[in-house]
Amino acid sequence: MDYEKLTQVMRELSLIAGDKIMEIYDRDDFEVKSKSDDSPVTEADEAADALISEGLRAAFPDVLLVTEEQADSHKQKADTFLIVDPLDGTKEFIHRRGDFTVNIAYVENGVPTRGVVYAPAKERMFYTLADGSTVEEDGPFDKKSAGVTRAISVADSDNAALLVVASKSHRDQATDDYINKYAVSDSKSAGSSLKFCLVATGEADIYPRVGRTMEWDTAAGHAVLHGAGGKVVRFDNHEPLTYGKADYANPFFIAYAPSVELKPA
Repeated sequence: MDYEKLTQVMRELSLIAGDKIMEIYDRDDFEVKSKSDDSPVTEADEAADALISEGLRAAFPDVLLVTEEQADSHKQKADTFLIVDPLDGTKEFIHRRGDFTVNIAYVENGVPTRGVVYAPAKERMFYTLADGSTVEEDGPFDKKSAGVTRAISVADSDNAALLVVASKSHRDQATDDYINKYAVSDSKSAGSSLKFCLVATGEADIYPRVGRTMEWDTAAGHAVLHGAGGKVVRFDNHEPLTYGKADYANPFFIAYAPSVELKPA
């Protein structure tokens, strides 16, 4: 893989998709449908998916593309593949809360090694460079050339006063029970893959997810966090979270800065 090209293509496509998403988001109304699993999908999900898929297939025709909105792609398998959630945080989008992202990632041998997470309503963009390290880019965002970027890295965590981030839409008693095992100084909620990015920048120390997710929900955020020195492990046994699993479904997991002393499930 030409990682320089990959970085440029993923970044540009996330911005193009973000523009389309915001165009729909800023309307007075937009269409919302239900998928077979009763989860919502909007015209923004579908429009962004079409733009990203066309761009990735043109740039990398020999790489398998798995995307949330194309069910046929979920039946295909490869050790190395591109994986996309064109609009992560659809519920946040519908309720106009702003915490939604465009997620594009590249998985190699089960590990997300490159990715971009773009939150157009928040005007925040995080992505990996060709060497695998992670930056946050400051806007305004030009599609053809990157602006000012800052290398980001996880915090040197204080286990006596941890910063926790948890899901905004899916927080439950099981999540709270696990968080309560730690000495927490502050807890915040966020939607979509932004939670991974908050750990990557040091704005949070740990993000436990005791709930269902799919690989397209997490791969880009996982890559961003990995490039910033963070880790993502299974909730049950603290083994690394891998990709290319059956049905692209994830177990419960924990994303964290390595200096956090993890508690058992």
